[in-house]
Amino acid sequence: MPVRSAGLLVHRTGEQGLEVLLVHPGGPFWARKDAGVWSIPKGEYLEDEEPLAAARREFAEEVGQPAPAGDVVDLGALRQPSGKVVQAYAVEGDVDLTDFRSNTFELEWPRGSGRVQHFPEVDRAAWVGVERARELLLRGQVPFLDALVERMRPDPT
Repeated sequence: MPVRSAGLLVHRTGEQGLEVLLVHPGGPFWARKDAGVWSIPKGEYLEDEEPLAAARREFAEEVGQPAPAGDVVDLGALRQPSGKVVQAYAVEGDVDLTDFRSNTFELEWPRGSGRVQHFPEVDRAAWVGVERARELLLRGQVPFLDALVERMRPDPT
């Protein structure tokens, strides 16, 4: 069975029109990388956990505040290039990133040094417009953005 993750694509209408909240992975490997490595706040969940509950938990851990309460839209599940399956949900909300803080993880760094350091799981969070989000997001998560944009289109009838 593949590893499963669940995440929230939080969106708002801002200065750039439709904006989404994305996070940048923390740790030394990702420090100098930008385009194509950002993600929706997400994380793994166990078989006995509801994916939406996991998505809300991971949002709180990675952003440092509760996920917005609002109508949740299921954006579906996608197999990522790594083989992991990500279930995403969209919710509208205006999250203030002033006090952004992420949980941390331990890593031996530099490798082989025997020295264990703490790094934030997420080192940055930002509101970005849809076109910029297409550049920043991991390739396997861009279809979630497309699904959100499609759902936000006015009904032609």
